[in-house]
Amino acid sequence: MGETTGVVSVSRRIEAPAERIFALLADPDRHTEFDGSDMLRGADGARPISAVGDRFVMKMYFDGMGGDYAMDNHVVEFEPNRRIAWTPSGADDRVTSRAGGEVGVPAGHKWSFDLEPDGPSATVVTETYDCTAAPEDLRQAIQHGEIWRGAMRGTLERIAQLCSS
Repeated sequence: MGETTGVVSVSRRIEAPAERIFALLADPDRHTEFDGSDMLRGADGARPISAVGDRFVMKMYFDGMGGDYAMDNHVVEFEPNRRIAWTPSGADDRVTSRAGGEVGVPAGHKWSFDLEPDGPSATVVTETYDCTAAPEDLRQAIQHGEIWRGAMRGTLERIAQLCSS
């Protein structure tokens, strides 16, 4: 999937059981360890994700957004050891208003991870970024999600390093 759809996915087979990988993904305090974009600076008092409706704030940094900012992530899909997804919204007024959004209101994009067991001790992990519901100006600015493809590959590489047996 690509530029015209607003959905970008990257998959990798990782030599680790789905349970180990999912535990890492469900712990916002550990997201900086596998972030392939190098934008994450740490979770702000987050507990491990346990259900749809959970939220976690992630401190972030990006020059294009004026430096430091925070994202409030709303968990929208949660199937233990199989799937986890969240929709980010701005958590501070300075950056959110600059991007044309509202604090606490998801901007129409979603990050997800799907885990498919591949034998007793391996898992195919697919990370997906979906911006199909985002405003057109945001989709264009991020090339319909294509700008994240390299970071997503880096994320899966780091997950493999952290979780492999």
